[in-house]
Amino acid sequence: MLERLVDAYPDHVQLVYRHFPLNSIHTNAQKAAEAAEAAGAQGAFWEYHDALFAEQGDWATLEPDASHNYFVALADKLGLDGEALGEALNNNTYAEYVTSMETESIAIGLGGTPSVIVDGVLIPNVPFDYNIWDSYVQQRIAIAEAEAALADKQYDDPPPMTIDVDASYTATILMASGEEIVIELLPKSAPETVNNFVFLAEEGWYDGVTFHRVIPGFMAQTGDPTGIGIGGPGYAINDEFDPALSHDGPGVVSMANSGPNTGGSQFFITTGAATHLDGLHAIFGRVVEGMDVVENITPRDPQDPSAPDGDLIETITIEKGS
Repeated sequence: MLERLVDAYPDHVQLVYRHFPLNSIHTNAQKAAEAAEAAGAQGAFWEYHDALFAEQGDWATLEPDASHNYFVALADKLGLDGEALGEALNNNTYAEYVTSMETESIAIGLGGTPSVIVDGVLIPNVPFDYNIWDSYVQQRIAIAEAEAALADKQYDDPPPMTIDVDASYTATILMASGEEIVIELLPKSAPETVNNFVFLAEEGWYDGVTFHRVIPGFMAQTGDPTGIGIGGPGYAINDEFDPALSHDGPGVVSMANSGPNTGGSQFFITTGAATHLDGLHAIFGRVVEGMDVVENITPRDPQDPSAPDGDLIETITIEKGS
């Protein structure tokens, strides 16, 4: 399965080998790993490794002297310098290296082989369906490509404060369908958040962006140019919570985030009460026109490869009042 992934995605997937000799149940595992390293020093690690694996039943239960002779003979059979390999085994040349890998494996909680760690998390009940891993690799490639494409649009720092907190502001979201959603912004309740939103809208950040995550009866989320939920402007802003405001019904406009003070460009509009979000997501506006448009935005899950295209925002315009 791993070889298929490497062959299918040679520019993105590589196989990195680490020894994990299960010495408690395989008495010759340590020396077999050392022998593979000694063969690797002669440029034949994988050839020797694969031969060891194929012939495991022949050497696994041999006595130490017999296993030593077996490993040397295997090197000779493969056209390697068996004498040099035997000396490396006798001198414990690779013993500490192999042991360090075993120690590391135990320290991170590996219970045996095979084990899979994804993004630093040890995965229980590892699936061995190639299609599952193929889909995962495709998703990671898409994320990497999206992040690379987004880099040129991102900023180093949040924008300076330029709005007038005492003025009124409205934002009009023009959808590609021609429909509009009008939002009353709340600068007194969330000045930095509104300032950030106004800046991004006027910069054209939201032009051509879709509503990538839409859950009927809950909310419609947008603001990520990648369309998969991982994109942002390159900086984060602080949360602002006005205790007088609540996600108590449809039409509340609030910042999406991945934790405290991680908001950037993504925001959502509620399509139902979601008071459990109070104190977690900064409210900075409310829909005053076009709630029917919001409620008809195409439902989609960005993690679903078969999800329909997200509804497209043509542009967002900001209008300042008195």
